[in-house]
Amino acid sequence: MTGPFRRPPGDDPWRRPGPEQSTPPPAGAPGHGAYGPPPPRRPGRLPPTAPYTRPPTGEPGPEPEPGPESGDTWVDAPEDDDPGPRKITVTRVAAWRARRLTQRGAQAFHRAASADGADRSGMTALTYAWMANYASDATLAVALANTLFFSAASAESKSRVALYLLITVAPFALVAPVIGPLLDRLQQGRRVAMAVSTAGQGALAVVLALYMDTWALYPAALGIMVLSKSFGVLKAAVTPRVLPPGITLVTTNSRLTVFGLVASGVAGGIGAGVAWLFGSPGAAWLTAGICLAGVWLCLRIPAWVEVTDGEIPTRILPVPGVTGDAPKRAPLTRDVATALWANGTIRSLTGFLMLFAAFVVKNETEGAPGDQLVLLGIVGAAAGAGGFLGNFVGARQRFRRPRVLMIVCLVLALAAAVVAAVLTGLATTAVAALVAATTSALLKVCLDAVVQRDLPEAGRASAFGRSETILQLSWVFGGALGVLLPPTWWIGFTVIAVVVALGTVQTVLVSRGSSMVPGRRR
Repeated sequence: MTGPFRRPPGDDPWRRPGPEQSTPPPAGAPGHGAYGPPPPRRPGRLPPTAPYTRPPTGEPGPEPEPGPESGDTWVDAPEDDDPGPRKITVTRVAAWRARRLTQRGAQAFHRAASADGADRSGMTALTYAWMANYASDATLAVALANTLFFSAASAESKSRVALYLLITVAPFALVAPVIGPLLDRLQQGRRVAMAVSTAGQGALAVVLALYMDTWALYPAALGIMVLSKSFGVLKAAVTPRVLPPGITLVTTNSRLTVFGLVASGVAGGIGAGVAWLFGSPGAAWLTAGICLAGVWLCLRIPAWVEVTDGEIPTRILPVPGVTGDAPKRAPLTRDVATALWANGTIRSLTGFLMLFAAFVVKNETEGAPGDQLVLLGIVGAAAGAGGFLGNFVGARQRFRRPRVLMIVCLVLALAAAVVAAVLTGLATTAVAALVAATTSALLKVCLDAVVQRDLPEAGRASAFGRSETILQLSWVFGGALGVLLPPTWWIGFTVIAVVVALGTVQTVLVSRGSSMVPGRRR
């Protein structure tokens, strides 16, 4: 062959050496020196399940995995049931990653809710039902806040909220002392009672959605409030019955509170978005849907919560004229009574801060709903962070000296209220909300620890049910102060500082066996 395509001398295609015998051509050989060695090729992409990734027969492959023959044990890796999209595009990969992250987050959440044997004791089922209750309360609060507060002027919103407290909170204050003892006598059917109370909240939420701008709002809101607080009393009575054997009641209640706060934050954000798109009726319909799911979650609680053999009621206050022939009751110890006074005092502060801060911010930022949401979000975020912090710290405490911890928490809360009264502004209000929420969570955990330590197991369910009523009434009292006082920082915080100071003195006296209340010395 002639021309530029003639083979070099000795290049016989039938006698070329194999790959193992080939030698690089000399530097001056024609056809090679001008181009240099061929560039390395990038291997093509193969799907992970392709059968062609195995090495050919006769070629060395990877080291065999350890198995029973080598004396090692097999470690089976979890199979990936979602290997990814077969056709790679940006949209498909993003959707696949989002789906994987959601699945892993749900699995991690379920592991946390089922930890320490909670899935076998029934605590996981109670946790989900309690989260649904928190979520429905959050979405209902969004619906009512948009109707009573944000959609009206300052003076009109104050009158609306005052009317709301008069028609709903005042009757609730009269009914609440009856709810605890009445439900305390309910020895059977607690699961069904929780489901019925949740279903009633859902039905009244539908009434709210249909008649949001009429007078039907107030009795419907009253019914929802009564049923929600009844659910809380029932939950407090059921909790000792589903206590896992590996953890204490203090840790269990802290875990329930943390899960509830998470559900409340998520549902509140979703409810705010729904209210922005569809108005307050949309948030009320969302509340009804959450309650419907809550009914199913309540019925999933194990049946052994109905077993109340040996359970005895608890007497919160001594009843004059009771003889020895009366039914056996478990009296409260001095530490439990001290914890109740401390918790009631701090609950009045948290209830005051929630409503008072809202009205002051609205009064100072009239006509700017965006600024109102931001400023109230700061106070709400501080309170939420305090709740998480208090439960996190409280779950790890031994509570060897609970009286000292109670008094220290009350003194810190009193100091925060005094500072907010002297140095007025949103910053000190947020700090006061953080301190109040933290100390409130710590004192609630301390109450749980003292009840578990001092009361017999047969009387704990009754004690939790009745003490929850006292704490709710204290919160209502503080909220009423927040609405009735003028929207001025120093006036409101001065009044609530006096209330907290009186509660602190009463707590100290009760811890020493005395009391400012006549006839209650122990």
